[in-house]
Amino acid sequence: MKEGEMAIPHLFRCPISLDLFTDPVTVCTGQTYDRSSIQKWFAAGNLTCPVTMQKLHDPSLVPNHNLRHLIQQWRQKGHRSDADYFTAIKNSLASASATFRDKLQALQKIRVFTDETPFANSFLIELGFLPLLLQLVFEMVDPEFSLEYVNLVDQGLACVLRLLPFGELVCLKMLKEESNLESFVVLFEHGSVKTKQSLCHMVGLISSSAETRELCAMIGKNQRLLNMIICVVKQQNNEMSEAGMKAISALCCLESNRENLVQQGLIDGLVTFILNSERKERSLAAMAMERIEQVLGDESAKEALIKNPNGVKAMVKMVFRVSEQEGSESAVNSLMKVCEESLEAREKAIVGGVLTQLLLLLQSHCSGRTKTKATALLKLL
Repeated sequence: MKEGEMAIPHLFRCPISLDLFTDPVTVCTGQTYDRSSIQKWFAAGNLTCPVTMQKLHDPSLVPNHNLRHLIQQWRQKGHRSDADYFTAIKNSLASASATFRDKLQALQKIRVFTDETPFANSFLIELGFLPLLLQLVFEMVDPEFSLEYVNLVDQGLACVLRLLPFGELVCLKMLKEESNLESFVVLFEHGSVKTKQSLCHMVGLISSSAETRELCAMIGKNQRLLNMIICVVKQQNNEMSEAGMKAISALCCLESNRENLVQQGLIDGLVTFILNSERKERSLAAMAMERIEQVLGDESAKEALIKNPNGVKAMVKMVFRVSEQEGSESAVNSLMKVCEESLEAREKAIVGGVLTQLLLLLQSHCSGRTKTKATALLKLL
């Protein structure tokens, strides 16, 4: 097959000529160019790197054997870059007459391609697979949730999550359509554990970009979805609860979302997560503590924390942990907020052992700022 008949991954193109590399060489800045192109650049009197514009203190050209090898592999697997090959896959995914099994086979081909082929994700993005995969997952919901369909959704979401970091998140705006957002909620409600984890990861990506901030706000208004994410955080399944914790943390980027999450029981969910965090990543427990501190400006959040039988206990637990001070400052700040105006909270904190925790924290290597706040809390108590 001729290269002209294949879509060349952009990382296989010389930044100067924009053609496929034939003799890739690397300059001292780490950028790679085709030898003939960079030599012409030097011959024209340029002493800088064309991409970074940094002055080249060493004009040496080092052959990029790794990239050359990858290009050779790509050429040898040219049949997988054949337009007809990928057109057939796209047609199968988009066809209303194709069975779930047909679509699943198409998705498996994509997975194999991305596993075996360098830069495959960028290549598939260029061919327009990301919008198609999103349509497959969110526009064709099967109300019966058969085993084949659930498998199809899991594989489809896995492909979507592989491609999203390489594509424009703006394509996720399709979820702003009422029917598609409802599909998102239904999949979260009835899907597998893997489906729920993948959707939590998508919530994180949506919340991380200014391009999809409006969609983030729409998700934050969906009470069913917020309630289900909070329920996920409470589960004993570590991977599930951690995915839910990251989704909640991402959603908290908007004040309106924080208020809605509190109304749906966020405090109870985070308290449960912290108390179950012995076997979880310590950083995620600290993240949960930070989210509690973040929402305690809301009076209903303070009330929920004090009313929860284990609420103050969870804060006390996070004040000091052996060999780990991450989350300590947020715990101290949170206790200050609830104890200042509540005798009940102060009594619960003392019974929970906060005085010992604070003394241990003051003897640790925590920051000066944390020690100052811990001292203030001791005086308050």
